Amino acid sequence: MAVVSVEPDLEQHTLTATVHLDAPVERVWLLWSDPRRLEKWWGPPGYPATVRDHDLTPGGRVRYFMTSPEGEKLPGWWHVDEVEVPNHLAFTDGFADDSFEPVEGMPAGRSDVRLTARDGGTELVWVTRYDTREALEQIIGMGAVEGTSQALEQMDAVLD
Repeated sequence: MAVVSVEPDLEQHTLTATVHLDAPVERVWLLWSDPRRLEKWWGPPGYPATVRDHDLTPGGRVRYFMTSPEGEKLPGWWHVDEVEVPNHLAFTDGFADDSFEPVEGMPAGRSDVRLTARDGGTELVWVTRYDTREALEQIIGMGAVEGTSQALEQMDAVLD
């Protein structure tokens, strides 16, 4: 596997990740659709995820928290917009309070994930769009570029 790039585009308010995986699309889809597999890579190393709810249908919700090395719980949520098994997933992802409700004033990103067969494996392209340049800059300032890259680098181990 190779994380090809994790690139912000300040003009378009996007963060785009491209990954090449040595597994067929159907297996890579399981990284998103199986909550136990999602837990193993969602979040950078040292911040394991725990998925509480996982409804990967249009209108469904995913609720999770990551745990920091110091034991702090960092809740988040997804609202699922589109699902085309096994090639496409669109969802909005944001920060949550302890009740898994969206945190006011924190940016939420609209993610579009596409899985395409490529050279016997899969190309994953994940574009997250924010409402404003400032929202993207805030996410970048929180370490999103590095954190996303580190999280995606864990996918191979989950596929094995």
